[in-house]
Amino acid sequence: MSWASWTTPGVYTGRGGVLTDEVGTVTGDMTVHTTYADGEARVAVQYTGASDWFTMAGSPVPCSSEAESRELHAAAVDAVRDGHAATVPYLPHPPA
Repeated sequence: MSWASWTTPGVYTGRGGVLTDEVGTVTGDMTVHTTYADGEARVAVQYTGASDWFTMAGSPVPCSSEAESRELHAAAVDAVRDGHAATVPYLPHPPA
């Protein structure tokens, strides 16, 4: 079993914020966290320094490898910065 996680604090949302499953859209200074385990990645956001985490809409996402989940985390951070009610991005990969 492979497991990994990444956390990026201090990510300011673009206009329109990030769409979450629990509370709808959030905006401001966010921390983005991705956990990879058992072939999927889960992406969550929180207000930086807060204790509550919110599932980013579109999570979890199937991921075939730790490297792919790291790529997904980077894309999620970029999506949060872009705003527009950001959701977990789709990363197309060629068939293996």
